[in-house]
Amino acid sequence: MIIKKFLPLFVISILFSCQEQPTKKETTEKKQRPNIVFIMSDDHAYQAISAYSDKLVETPNIDKIAKKGMLFTNASVTNSICAPSRAVILTGKHSHINGKVDNHFPFDTTNVTFPELFQKAGYQTAMFGKLHFGNNPKGVDDFMILPGQGNYLNPDFITKKGDTTITGYVTDVITDYTIDWLDKKRDKNKPFMVMYLHKAPHRPWWPSPERFKEYTQKTFPEPETLFDDYKNRGTAAKTAEMNILYDMQYGHDSKIRPETLEDMGNVEPKVASFKNGFSRPYGRANDAQKALYDPILDSINKDFKENWPKMTDEEKMKWKYQRYMQDYLGTIASVDDNVGRVLEYLEENNLTENTIIVYTSDQGFYLGEHGWFDKRFIYEESFRTPLMISWPGIIKEDVVNDDMVQNLDFAPTLLDAAGIPIPSDMQGESMVPLLKGNNEEWDREAAYYHYYEYPSIHMVKRHYGIVTKKYKLVHFYYDVDEWELYDRIKDPKEMNNVYNDPAYKDVVDKLTKDLQKLREKYKDSSALDEMYIKRYLEKIDHK
Repeated sequence: MIIKKFLPLFVISILFSCQEQPTKKETTEKKQRPNIVFIMSDDHAYQAISAYSDKLVETPNIDKIAKKGMLFTNASVTNSICAPSRAVILTGKHSHINGKVDNHFPFDTTNVTFPELFQKAGYQTAMFGKLHFGNNPKGVDDFMILPGQGNYLNPDFITKKGDTTITGYVTDVITDYTIDWLDKKRDKNKPFMVMYLHKAPHRPWWPSPERFKEYTQKTFPEPETLFDDYKNRGTAAKTAEMNILYDMQYGHDSKIRPETLEDMGNVEPKVASFKNGFSRPYGRANDAQKALYDPILDSINKDFKENWPKMTDEEKMKWKYQRYMQDYLGTIASVDDNVGRVLEYLEENNLTENTIIVYTSDQGFYLGEHGWFDKRFIYEESFRTPLMISWPGIIKEDVVNDDMVQNLDFAPTLLDAAGIPIPSDMQGESMVPLLKGNNEEWDREAAYYHYYEYPSIHMVKRHYGIVTKKYKLVHFYYDVDEWELYDRIKDPKEMNNVYNDPAYKDVVDKLTKDLQKLREKYKDSSALDEMYIKRYLEKIDHK
């Protein structure tokens, strides 16, 4: 009877002991999975990071990531516009596959995102800052995101507990909550993946009061192509509406008060403007904040009122360029300061050695090149994006890489680095071989690009193209049918379209075939082009 009573427990014990238990090595490896801090700013041009060039600004804290790891000089995006770029990053799929081709349509939440896969693999996950779409990001244990574009001053946030407004400057606030989560809220027995996402330096470029005061006293060098006349380019460059003189707004962008413009009467050139372009962001400031901003705004407005009517168009362009750079770079200075705070926290808490740190932007941006601001084009300053990654013990320090990597590759790279299987339907490639110095394992020779949002703000025409280290072939379509080819080595500023130059006939023939192969590889097609055009036109017709 005693044997019968204890036999079941004995059998259970034997069965349990026979189950495959994790070895000490396996347990240690699981504990050593790398943490990930993914830092992304909005519209941060590579030209405004001193690791790439110190011509405009110094960014010592962001540069530390490059010095401790790898700086990519040919990193690019697949679709240079905010929300679509973020959708590509989250899904590892091109815009035409994940469905988020423009800023108008909602993100398809049936898409699997890489934070979800980290969460399922046992990582603790969080997101703070600008997502740009939705109000309940998938795959994160905690979040605090800006609604839509968000605001620089006293920003509103969407949280798991409801909406809230935080007094302060947005770049500081996002950093405060990121560090607070790292310090107090995460489970310190689990690896973590945190997305630290800045609104800055997105338009309308409101620096903090301290940086506003500092940067309005600075003068910045002008790009060589500031007065570009687009002579050897096609229709798209000639008709885009992103010229600093003719399209950058007096109130929204240059911080000219409505009453100043009203007092001056006929201000030339006339620029189409957002309603309350100045008053809306300024109006979010409280009295104490306005007291800091007002003396600087007074000085800007006084200078504008006294001198603008006497200026030539060339002088007006130069004035607006300086105002643009003062505000844009002022917001970046705060980003760099706050990235420094996060790096310092990681260092002080012994987290650096087992943490992958990524710094990037959702796309590039024009800083006066070709006379432009904004992005959207496949042209260099918009197409290329800053990217630097540190991973102590894996990536050698101070390495520069010029391979054709894209934001499409971020998700598979981070998954691979964490030992998480990469879904077979992700279209990006893991950059881990490059990070480890095994460059021969990277076989991408060309990047694919496709921009959709037209007709819309800035009026950049629909186009797709192929980019190699040497050349760039572009097809503009929908209301035009034009091709452009640029020699990236001989003409890095892209001033001469050589598509019809007989000397480049063989290049055109080869790249045209390669472009079609890329469209087939990534499952893009003319049928999809037409479908997205029809859907978009129906959407804007019903607005």
